[in-house]
Order: sequence, then C-alpha cells, then structure tokens
Amino acid sequence: MIESQTTEFKQIWKDEYLKTVCAFANTDGGVLYVGFDDFGNIVGIENSKKLIETLPNKINNRLGIIVDIILKEQAKKNYLEIVIKKTYAPISYNGKFYLRSGSNTIELNGSNLTNFLLKKYGKTWDDIPEEKFTLDEIDLETIEKFKKLSKDRVPDIEKEDNIEQLLRKLNLYDGNYLKRAAILLFAKNPQKYYIQSHSKIGKFLNDTEIQSSDIVEGNLLNQVDKIMDILRLKYLKAYISYEGMHRRERLEYPFEALREAVINALIHRDYTNTSNLQIKVFENKLIMYNGATLSTEVPIDKFDKPHQSKPFNPTMANIFYKCGYIENWGRGTNNIIKQCLDYDLPKPKFEYEWTALVTTFFKADQKTDQKTDQKTDQKSTKEQILEILEINDKMTRESLAEKIGVSSSAIKQHIAKLQSEGRLKRVGGRKEGSWKVLNTKE
Repeated sequence: MIESQTTEFKQIWKDEYLKTVCAFANTDGGVLYVGFDDFGNIVGIENSKKLIETLPNKINNRLGIIVDIILKEQAKKNYLEIVIKKTYAPISYNGKFYLRSGSNTIELNGSNLTNFLLKKYGKTWDDIPEEKFTLDEIDLETIEKFKKLSKDRVPDIEKEDNIEQLLRKLNLYDGNYLKRAAILLFAKNPQKYYIQSHSKIGKFLNDTEIQSSDIVEGNLLNQVDKIMDILRLKYLKAYISYEGMHRRERLEYPFEALREAVINALIHRDYTNTSNLQIKVFENKLIMYNGATLSTEVPIDKFDKPHQSKPFNPTMANIFYKCGYIENWGRGTNNIIKQCLDYDLPKPKFEYEWTALVTTFFKADQKTDQKTDQKTDQKSTKEQILEILEINDKMTRESLAEKIGVSSSAIKQHIAKLQSEGRLKRVGGRKEGSWKVLNTKE
C-alpha cells in the first residue's frame, strides 16, 4: 500500500491527526492506518485496545462524525484501520477546514474555502443573493439587448415587459433579492459591488515593457463586445485582400476563437479571486490570464479533448447560452483549437498556474511561412501553389493542402488572394475546370 488521496499511514496516534480525519470526510472519504510507517510497512501499536475505546467518542465529540475503527493484526503486530466516509455537510477541526489533495492534507482559506462551503451546500458563487442590490440598478439597454439575442432560444422572453418578472423567469432572483449573476450580467455598474469584475487589455513590447493599455468595465454582456471591438480596432493587425469588388479583412487571429475564449473566461472566472481578466498582446502571441478554479472533472489536460460542460458559474452560463453566446456541450476549447488550426495557426496552449488559467494564441507556425504576403528565405505558400499548378492545373485544394503542409481553408484563402491579385484564374467549373497561372512573380 502507498499513501494517496484516500490512504494515510501513522506510526502512533496523535490528536493532531484529527485534521486528517476531517480532510478525508470533506473530500472523498478514506482510511487512516495507525501502526504503519510512511512506506506502508507495519510497525504495530502497543495501546490499540485503549484507542479502540477512546477514539470513537473523541472523533465524534471533536468532529461530529462517526467512523469505523477496526483492530487488525498482521505478522503478530496490532494496527488500527480507521474508515472515514465522505460527508455532505462541511466538517471543521478547531474551527478550520481541511481537504485531501493527493497524499497531502491541506487547510482551506480564502476563495478556496468559500468555494468549498458553497459546493457543500449545493450553491455556486453566482447563485448567492445580494441584498443591497436593487432593481433600479439594472441597465435597461442591456435587458433589451438580451431580449433580442435570446428570441431564438427563448421566444417568449421578447414579449416580457416587466423587468422583475423577466429576471425571475431567468432564475436571477432568490426570494426577494437579486443574485450576484444578475449584477454581473445586467447591472449598470457591477464594479460597485465586485471591483475585480473589469477586464484589462495591454500591448506589450516584452514581458515587462507595456506600450498601451485599456480597462473595460460594465456588465459582462457588454464587456464581450467592448473587448472584441478594442482588440479588433486597436490591438490586432488586419490584412486586407479583395475578391473581385469585395473587400476581405483577415485578423492576425481568428475573431471567433478569440471571442469564444473571452466569453469562456468571463463565465468561468472565479470572482472570489481579486485578479481580473487580462489580455496581453505581444508581437508574436496573445495571452489571456483568467483567475479560475478548475473542476476536478475537467482537468487542464482534457481541454483539447471532448469533455462535459462544467461551468464554474452555471447561473451566468445559462444566460449566455440563452442569448446564443455559447453552447452547453463542453466544446468551447475544442472550437477554439479547431478555429486556429483552420486559420493555419498553431494549436493554442492551455496552462494553469498561480490560480489562473492561461490561454496562449500563437501566430504562424514555425513550420510554415510567417505571413503569406511577406517575402522570406523560403518560398511563400502562394508561390508554392503557383509552381504546383503550373505543373498540374487540375490539383484540388485538398491535394494542395496535403502537398504543401497547410490546412485546406488556408489554401482557399491563398487562392482567393492570388485571384484578386490577377495571378491565378479558374477556367471552367469546379469538377471539370482547371487553373491558369497568369503571373508567377510577386
């Protein structure tokens, strides 16, 4: 046997081990063996019969729980097996709360303690009522915006003119008081109650030198649009191309992937954390830092795989779903990855450090050209397309993508640019037609 989240070894009994019993009860239950060394080797105990008599009452009196204590023998040595079941009410020892994390017993404090207590009572942070907040502080323009956005998924909501009834239908009331979710989603000034609920955007020359910055305040439904507008208009480059008379604008990163990441960050933020959403834009990458507490059911290594939806703030997530901002299928991170790969960009990186989820978007993969319209030492993707089509004018997009090593959607975008530049022409239909290279020099 080895020590784990549900197993602990002690050579002798000490009353301070009551915090280990407390931690087992607050987590998944477990077994505390008394009479073993740290490596799981039996050493035996001398006062086993006395402990059998005294420990049940001591644990019950100090922790308020009943455990099973079994006297066992192995190699002519006695030991105790203390079996602790998981409790559904929070258990404290000397006024402090403990959990098991791996083979360690840790004391809870701050936001971790708050979230633990809420979870034990079947509540989440955004579902708690805020007695000081009044209906007069609701932003009516945001309400109207929500009604228009949600008419497809909640058709009747558009006809509801009574604001209180509308918010009650959205489960944003607890008795006579509005919930925290209502403040963050619809308040005129949610930062009055939760100052950390604003977001920051900055342009960085390096890790320490900042060129410009913006602070985005207001409710979350409006923050989404504000953040995306600021990124698009001020912080990200856009490459312009033309398809005939139609102007095409392509951002450095896929707009929908960034928007999905921003929405996910606002929904899954741990608002007991005093940090805010921070978006750092560098020359070669974009990083989002978001204070969060990850679900044990969806660890960071599952973000790039299909997984269930486990929003940290489910009440707020339900509103974002109703207005069409998200899907309740746990596909957010998968969509972000797919959109970046389809954009011919590297797979984003998801990391968890210092109680923050860090999402990093990268520019062009080092294995491909940095920019399709920039001359490099290697031949650009566009030049490779022209050379291949000169030899085989019936090559499909899929075949070009496989030969050059980029995505099919990237080939489509490059071909559109070549056509708008007058360097490539399609002769005939999609199935029977062919390509005609008009000019092979940039």
